[in-house]
Amino acid sequence: MRVGTRLLVVLAITASLFSYFKFSYCEEITWAGPDQYVHACYSDLPALLSDRSFGKGQWAYSGDQVVEYPALQGLVMWATAQITHSPIGYFRLNAIILALLFVATVLIFHRIRPEYSYLYALAPTGVVALYINWDLWAIATMLLAIYWFDRKADLASALAIGVSIATKFFPIILLLPIAIILWRRHELSRLVRYAAISIGSFVLINIPFALTTPEGWWRFFQLNLDRQADWGSLWYALSVFHVNLTHINYLSILTLLIGVLVIAIFMLQTKTPITLAHSAIYIFILVMAVSKVYSPQYVLWLTPLALLALMDARDLPWFWFWQIAELAYHLAIWQHLAQVTGAPHGLGVKGYAAAILLRIASSLALAIALARRHKSGGLLDLGRWPELPV
Repeated sequence: MRVGTRLLVVLAITASLFSYFKFSYCEEITWAGPDQYVHACYSDLPALLSDRSFGKGQWAYSGDQVVEYPALQGLVMWATAQITHSPIGYFRLNAIILALLFVATVLIFHRIRPEYSYLYALAPTGVVALYINWDLWAIATMLLAIYWFDRKADLASALAIGVSIATKFFPIILLLPIAIILWRRHELSRLVRYAAISIGSFVLINIPFALTTPEGWWRFFQLNLDRQADWGSLWYALSVFHVNLTHINYLSILTLLIGVLVIAIFMLQTKTPITLAHSAIYIFILVMAVSKVYSPQYVLWLTPLALLALMDARDLPWFWFWQIAELAYHLAIWQHLAQVTGAPHGLGVKGYAAAILLRIASSLALAIALARRHKSGGLLDLGRWPELPV
């Protein structure tokens, strides 16, 4: 079903308001636990303002409590804190910006896949997770990178993905499907140029941060290298059920490499090269299935990519199965954290671990269902879609 741009904006704003109402309860209790978990309105926005150096007037990457985010994300966190230091004011300011970014991502999505843009605007996983973190800053530029790449606007796409990586780092994994697509098209010079621009722009953005506050800037990378099995991960769920694996860092990397090989073989075996808009979902599902942590807002990355990958309405049951599993996980993590922080009622650790496994299984089932359809060919023609200015 296609909807007009004005109606789409109204739908996106409506979803943003519903999401705000969900989170606004925590303003009344100033995000005090365990109520913030019981009512599923926890947000990193006020929490990190209170716990990190930027909330005390310092630079995001200096002091004893530096932020654990890439450069541009830290810059956003610090810059908005210069406007207001009140937790409620800070949350509201960032919520307004995130709502505007959500409207922008919906409009970008509409340019790529207009028939499902209404579904992206109203997806329940977006409503429940919109204001947990700042991810939409990077999701918007990631979608621009995907759109421009499939339109062969390489310079704009590579710059957009460089900015996106410098904001949240996740989009670096898109370089794999990009490389496979260009390899299959025998466009190796284009691949080298694209990689050079995207990585070069990422490096140029990071140089000032690395030179001025190297230790604070490096914290994000160090944290992810040293992190053990954490909330939401496969490895955490397995440990709950007494599958105690050692050397999780190496094991997660090995599992990731095996998955990357499987995706590469699949993309090399399709009848025609799959577009980036159709293939991006696979690498994201893989990374979020085997990573050492899965934060509740990560579903904001998967939802637009899953909708872009749908062939037609026959794939919607798989999409909704996965959405329901993600909603179950969203409920499970907050109710488990409520119990952990002293609420009289909540979800036990085994129930939470089961929700993790359900989430991962549903995402893999979605990927397999889409892969079977993509391998048979018949992908949509991107050339007929309207252009964004470059």
